[in-house]
Amino acid sequence: MPKVRTWQLAAAAAVVGLALSAGAVTAAGPWDTGQRKAERQWAAAPERAGGAHHEAGAAKRPAPAPSAPPVLSALGGTTTRAADAPAPPPAGLAKRLGPLLADAGLGPSPAVSVIDLTTGERLYGHRAAEPATPASTVKIATAVAALSAPGPDHRIPTTVVAAPGARQITLVGGGDASLDRARLATLADRTAEALRENGTPSVRLGYDTSLYSGPLLHPIGPNDNIAPVSALMVDQGRNDPRSTGPATRSADPAGEAARVFADLLRERGVRITGAPARGRAAAEAVPLAQVLSVPVSALVERMLTTSDNDIAESLARQTALATGGRAAFAGASAAVAGQLRGLQLPLRGARFADGSGLDRRDRVSPELLTALLARSADPAHPELRTVLTGLPVAGFTGTLDGRYGPASAGSGLVRAKTGTLTGVNALAGTVAGADGRLLGFAFLADGTSSPYEAQAALDRLAAALAG
Repeated sequence: MPKVRTWQLAAAAAVVGLALSAGAVTAAGPWDTGQRKAERQWAAAPERAGGAHHEAGAAKRPAPAPSAPPVLSALGGTTTRAADAPAPPPAGLAKRLGPLLADAGLGPSPAVSVIDLTTGERLYGHRAAEPATPASTVKIATAVAALSAPGPDHRIPTTVVAAPGARQITLVGGGDASLDRARLATLADRTAEALRENGTPSVRLGYDTSLYSGPLLHPIGPNDNIAPVSALMVDQGRNDPRSTGPATRSADPAGEAARVFADLLRERGVRITGAPARGRAAAEAVPLAQVLSVPVSALVERMLTTSDNDIAESLARQTALATGGRAAFAGASAAVAGQLRGLQLPLRGARFADGSGLDRRDRVSPELLTALLARSADPAHPELRTVLTGLPVAGFTGTLDGRYGPASAGSGLVRAKTGTLTGVNALAGTVAGADGRLLGFAFLADGTSSPYEAQAALDRLAAALAG
């Protein structure tokens, strides 16, 4: 990992409020496995101070995102300007960005929006209101919708139910795309214990995926970047549970999850008669055991940091379910748009064909992306705060871990969601500007010829905002 300067990291902590102290960081959460370990170690170092920690627990709402004054303090600047007071745009911003936007790596005409997150003032724009293909930056919209409904504290259940008077149990998928073998083993423990208490030595096992409707396959078809979208899966349907990133997936993730669950029950002394069978749980079935996902707030952080497509599609469907819609691609699209419309965001020309950004029919404007970031930084919407804390840190975490070197002005200061499809590259996030402003930015480049050249050009743009 590149060495990051202390003042840069202190500023980044102030921007997103990572930790008040070592003790506060230890108690704070969520810190998903492998997601922000390095960041946690840095934030917990005894000499660090400043910022605000992320409260865990279903009973508490997340604190508001910090305003401009603490950012200025971290940078050693003045804090005399009120967070809501207008100020002139940074001198020379257009002059600084213009030559960088002309980089051939960004294609013929990139779309850009840069705003002051504390005031909403647009500081720079080019085709800012024009919808473009967002790639994975659309996950910012998915995140805001999911945090609005079902909300940051919601946990997704995976349940085993039993039909009264019959030796039949059913594994019911609740749409948890983060379910792994460890938590499935916990569910097997609880199920086996309940069966022993009921004096049931052998059972038939069914599995129910009826919570979701519509096609299983994403419109892009079989792809190593996403499993068939099912209400029941384990290890995201990966053929190798130890794999990360793009990997081959099962064509039947629900059936595979049921087979794994049957093996786990057998290891715990439960006799399973026959092979697991797909079907709806009986209407009179009663709950036998259950496990829950981490809160939606933690799922949002994981989705944004690692650009997790499976979790993105799950959160889009959870939004549909929470708002009375169908948990299908079309229902999720309508639900996400409806939640954003309720936040009075600029949706002209927007289309959410999926929750992950893999679908090229998605359309989002840079103006919408920066408006989403502004809502997430708004103290009036603390439920959206993990949109900011989930963004990867330049040169430090997630999909920006390998980008930005230690000499870059953006290293440790830029937090941004990446987006990559063939011929499409995007970057949208936040940065503490040199004048103390907390900036939101979105750069969408279409018609790019090389992802490496495009990513480098995007990184230079974001670093220019920090410089």
